Amino acid sequence: MKMELRKSFQFEAAHLLPRLPKSHKCRRLHGHSFKVEIVVAGECDPKLGWLMDYADITRAFKPLWEKLDHRHLNDVPGLENPTSEEIAVWIWKRLKPKLPLLTEVVVAETCTARAVFRG
Repeated sequence: MKMELRKSFQFEAAHLLPRLPKSHKCRRLHGHSFKVEIVVAGECDPKLGWLMDYADITRAFKPLWEKLDHRHLNDVPGLENPTSEEIAVWIWKRLKPKLPLLTEVVVAETCTARAVFRG
């Protein structure tokens, strides 16, 4: 049985987008309540009846969350231009080795705006 699991996380952070024109509002320092959704997919274990333990997803993501939560994202190595798109790719590159079943990373900076990366 093929299954997809989605686990959501939230972190608070500040950033600015240095490549935008100086007149753009996102060029100024501001913050978001970011939401991240980690998606894994594959065949369920027939004996256990599940794809994987949600706790394993949490354990894999926690070190990344600690680097992002309550931080100035521009200071995080690899996130010098921390758009939602760049954050999604940054998470993917660090999470995929720990979660081989990873299929998607979603980063929402507001309740109506999100970026989806599928590797």
